[in-house]
Amino acid sequence: MDPRAPIVVHPPAEDGGRRVDADGETLGIAYSDRDLTEFLRRAGLDPDSVRLDDPLLVEWRGGGPDAWR
Repeated sequence: MDPRAPIVVHPPAEDGGRRVDADGETLGIAYSDRDLTEFLRRAGLDPDSVRLDDPLLVEWRGGGPDAWR
């Protein structure tokens, strides 16, 4: 995966989960930033160097990094 490829975190669903996509592929449903970090790790990104508030890497829809239920 290209480390500059956009990650899209979709708005929270009724259950609070947020779909996470990378390169047009769904990585899963995250219920916290911890889940999101794990999806990014599995996609080949170094979790220690990823900033979830980096707009060049992560596009947040329907709320930012602290919009979890």
